[in-house]
Parts: sequence; structure tokens; C-alpha cells
Amino acid sequence: MKTIKEELSAVSYPGRGIIIGMTPDGKNAVMAYFIMGRSENSRNRIFAEEGKGIRTEAFDPDKLEDPSLIIYSPVRVLDTTTIVTNGDQTDTIYDHLKEGKTFEEALYTREFEPDAPNYTPRISGIITKEDEGFSYKLSILKSANGDPSSCERFIYGYKTPVAGKGHFIHTYMRDGDPLPSFEGEPVELIIPEDIDEFTNNCWDSLNEDNKVSLFTRFIDIQTCEVQTRIINKNR
Repeated sequence: MKTIKEELSAVSYPGRGIIIGMTPDGKNAVMAYFIMGRSENSRNRIFAEEGKGIRTEAFDPDKLEDPSLIIYSPVRVLDTTTIVTNGDQTDTIYDHLKEGKTFEEALYTREFEPDAPNYTPRISGIITKEDEGFSYKLSILKSANGDPSSCERFIYGYKTPVAGKGHFIHTYMRDGDPLPSFEGEPVELIIPEDIDEFTNNCWDSLNEDNKVSLFTRFIDIQTCEVQTRIINKNR
């Protein structure tokens, strides 16, 4: 396993990323979601609390250009289930779960983003409260090596999380033109026990020029009480 600093510092432009795991003491489920941006439109964003989740907003509404792929609810909560994604598929998953359907069924109705030539992958995660603990899943929907005629769907399930361990998935392998999609399985990361250490490790390891916003949350496995941190570069 790698530390958060080792992994995030080694990737020049991971784009948007999700980390889910468990604290070393086994008491908390852990979640992080960050966004980065290269264009003025992408950088003109902040995270704002919305109910039990968060929403992206324009920092300067006068500079907002195309909101279609940058304004959405990355995090929503349904009962004791927490959903995190990099797009409006959050709502798709939420609606399917509310109807008694599954995470997988929801994602089979969606594809990667229509932002040629990048065809940005849609990444998603879910934390589900179980009787004696929790489970989580991660997913990525991406084009077949840049071919928009084919959508490849990968879903990773973690039924019995390991204390002190998490998994990280992100949209891009590195900077480029077009941006190359993430490859391989989610990266295993070492999860610290303190939410502020976790938050600072994530934020400080992201590229200073391109990082935009970060959301982190610890969820008490027994009580479902949460601790949340939000950092916005635009203040």
C-alpha cells in the first residue's frame, strides 16, 4: 500500500478522484472527493454543503460558461447509504436505490462524459451500512481507449473492508491532450486515523496550480454520525 502523499504527488493531473476506506481503529468509514481544473471554467468552482451532502457551485457566477458537466451534487445520502461521484450520475444512483434497485443497475444506464476528445470517465463510489459494519463499492465508466462507440464499465466491491486501508480511483492517468483515462484497478492506500490528518494529506499532495476543492468525511460505523471537512481554493 502507498501513502496518500506518495500516490497523489506522483500523478501530475489525476483530475477528479475518490478515496474510500476504513480508519486503522476500525471505527470509521472514510471518504474523500476532490476536483481539479485546467480551464478557467473548471477552476471557477467551490464545494458547498447541501443537506447531508454537497454541491458544486460557481465561485464567480459571472464567469460561469458551460455548467453542464461542472455543476452537480457529488455527494448525496439516502438513509444510511452515502453516494459520491464526479457528475450527475449521483442523482441516477440515488434514484435507483430509492426505487429498490442497485448501484450496478444505475450505472448501466450511464456512460462516460460527452466531452470529446477526452471522454472523461465517470467515477462513482458508495458506502453502505451493514448490520455489523459497512461495505463499499467503486466504479469507473470509460471509453475503450478513446473510442466513443464503446463504453467499458468496471465495478469493484469491498464487502469486508480492512482497517487502515482504502482504495483510490481517479479520472486521468496524467496530464495530456487528450487526457488519458485511468487504467487498472483502484490503488490501495494507507488511511490515517484522524480526519484532519487525512484531509491535509489529500489537499497538500494535490498539484498547487490545478487543485480546486476537496471534501472529506468520516462516518462512525456504529452510530452513523459524521465528521466533514471542505477545502476550497477559491475563498
